Amino acid sequence: MSHTTAPPGPLSGIRILEVSHMLAGPYCGMLLADLGAEVIKIEAPGKGDIGRQIGPHFIGPHNAYFASLNRNKRSISLDLTSEAGQQRLGELAANSHALLTNVRPAAVRKLGLTYEALRKHNDKIVCLALTGFGLEGPFAEKPAYDYVIQALAGVMAMTGDPNGPPVKTGYSVVDNSAGIMGALGLTAKLVEGKGGQVDVSLYDTMLSQLNYLAGGYLNAGQKAQRYPGGGHPYIVPAQIFPTLDGHLALFITHDGFWADFCREIGCEAWITDTRYATMAARTANREAVIADVQAVLATGSTDSWVERLAPLGVVVAGVQSLEDALESELTRSRQMVVSVPTPHGEIRMVGNPIKLQGQPTHYGPPPLLDEDAGEFEELDGQSHVSHNASGG
Repeated sequence: MSHTTAPPGPLSGIRILEVSHMLAGPYCGMLLADLGAEVIKIEAPGKGDIGRQIGPHFIGPHNAYFASLNRNKRSISLDLTSEAGQQRLGELAANSHALLTNVRPAAVRKLGLTYEALRKHNDKIVCLALTGFGLEGPFAEKPAYDYVIQALAGVMAMTGDPNGPPVKTGYSVVDNSAGIMGALGLTAKLVEGKGGQVDVSLYDTMLSQLNYLAGGYLNAGQKAQRYPGGGHPYIVPAQIFPTLDGHLALFITHDGFWADFCREIGCEAWITDTRYATMAARTANREAVIADVQAVLATGSTDSWVERLAPLGVVVAGVQSLEDALESELTRSRQMVVSVPTPHGEIRMVGNPIKLQGQPTHYGPPPLLDEDAGEFEELDGQSHVSHNASGG
């Protein structure tokens, strides 16, 4: 099933070449494709993106892991280590607005995926490199995966029970975040219209997301630490509490909600108790507050607390599994599980979180390896694309 047209969207008319694999680069490219860009995935002959081999779940020839990161794209196979492959890359670059990759810096240069290498074909092209530690510098060539970046950036050290070992997040937070950051940087350069290199590192991305925690250390010497129940460092109570039948996430942001909470659970005395009355006091007396709140919440079910507290405006939710979330009314109301038709059956996947008024997102299937090769054989190496912000 060849993709003859890019889906409609604000990036319609923008052509982006993608030389990437696994997660960060493919996710970046998919976000851009969902918004209407024509994303041409350039894959090595034979097996293509490593993601095509990850996981046991298939819908016909489509692997669920790969499909969840590569919908709405096209695919061609090129051996970029060959002279012929480099010639085709140049022809494609001449007719494209951008190129994104997440291979190692040495490979980025060897395969000619930098702005310096491609500007001779198209001086307006934007080249995005998603790497572990940046394109330059003493750490550039060190191997980096999501796990390693979480370890190095301090994420693992601040995650989990205070008395337990460091813990990784439950999903690939670094790769996904870098994909989003890459899409932002690439789009910004496209709007600028000048072409050039965009350098986004996974390590930098993760540090940037530790913003206020880093600020506490950089400006006041406060070290990040773990609190029981995943407690917030500055807001109390704001964490996970055990209930009679599960767990409850409670996040009380200011004193008005604290007073409403206390009245509802029958602990009005806490409203005027000098240890608990203000946010500052609750933070200073964290252990006492948490112990008292935990004793009360353990007497009721998760659903009963949500039913009682949510109408008051108190931020509260039961802790759900991913399966619960995917099957929830909330997910259905946001149309966040979509079905993509293919000749081999529907592929269900999580949809794009960006909602554009009056522009529903189109969801096309992921490409089979090299299925669009014939469509790009006639390029003559001359640029026929417009590089203004609209892509028109």
